[in-house]
Amino acid sequence: MSDKRKNNRTSIWVSIGAVVLIVLLLVWLTYADLLGDTDVAAFIPSAAACLA
Repeated sequence: MSDKRKNNRTSIWVSIGAVVLIVLLLVWLTYADLLGDTDVAAFIPSAAACLA
């Protein structure tokens, strides 16, 4: 197998993986928005204060 063909096959799999990750991110953000749990940055310091 030539290097160009192998590189093309790798590029296709990387593209497919990127699309899958983007879809999962959108699903995760939609689910968090429906639950009203989108303020992750505000939650982290308050959780750390509870542990202290």
